[in-house]
Amino acid sequence: MEIQQIRYFLGVAETLNFTRAAEKCGVSQPSLTRAIQQLEHELGGPLFHRERQHTHLTELGRTMRPFLQSIADNIEAARTEADAYRRLESAPLKIGAMCTVGPAIISDFIVRFRHAYPNVELIVNDCSAKSLIDMMVSGDLDLALYGSPTPVDLRFHAMTLFSERFVIAMAPDHHLAAREVVRAVDLNGEAYVNRANCEYLEFARAEFRRIGVRTRRVFSSERDDWVQGMIKAGLGFGFFPEFSVTDPSLVVRPLVDPTFVRNIELVTVRGRPHTPAVGAFVSEMRKFGWPKSIGDDLAA
Repeated sequence: MEIQQIRYFLGVAETLNFTRAAEKCGVSQPSLTRAIQQLEHELGGPLFHRERQHTHLTELGRTMRPFLQSIADNIEAARTEADAYRRLESAPLKIGAMCTVGPAIISDFIVRFRHAYPNVELIVNDCSAKSLIDMMVSGDLDLALYGSPTPVDLRFHAMTLFSERFVIAMAPDHHLAAREVVRAVDLNGEAYVNRANCEYLEFARAEFRRIGVRTRRVFSSERDDWVQGMIKAGLGFGFFPEFSVTDPSLVVRPLVDPTFVRNIELVTVRGRPHTPAVGAFVSEMRKFGWPKSIGDDLAA
């Protein structure tokens, strides 16, 4: 059974005239007649009674009509959906972002992408680095924003978007706020407000211990807004990627001796076929003017 046979059958069933149905379907009448005869052979009986100037459906034809109409409707719906998919309509894009990559970092890009592709639905999941990798492998995510001291393995392709230094965030009246930079040794014995999901925490702690620096953790939360609120209240200092500090009332100073820098990368699975929406997202991210780190100014 072919879709053309179904289309021709429905044309005749609507017009009850082979000549008019052939004109409507854009085919010669002999071709339409042969197609319907083949369909009748496949279905096991005549679909139309042909009586000179009068054509009408047989009982088999009346029985088959709703089924064949449903097939035609589903095929048309599939074509419409596929066309919309090719044009990036109705194409949800599932993005994973490490929970330490705050929305403020990529909000300008998201707005720009939405203007360019208004029909693409963006679904963002924030999760830990490990969960993000697991979801990428399982296909639950199309792509991910990743920034960890441990690089992704060879299953993935990573494109660096921008780099950011880690900084010390403080209340304006903190005794280190007057300095242009903060050295790690300056933090020895200081009260520390901990970001519980910081992927660089253990890495930085090991470096601090290596040079003999110990801090006092006085508060910990998985939520950056809580952490920044406690810092603002004067509870202690915070250790942040520079673009993750969103409270403008906090004083931010570069951390030096040692410095810590992370790369934010766009990660996809190698060899996996991607949707047009993924291709558009990657292309726009490649062209976007990402923020410059304060490290660039210090180097200059």
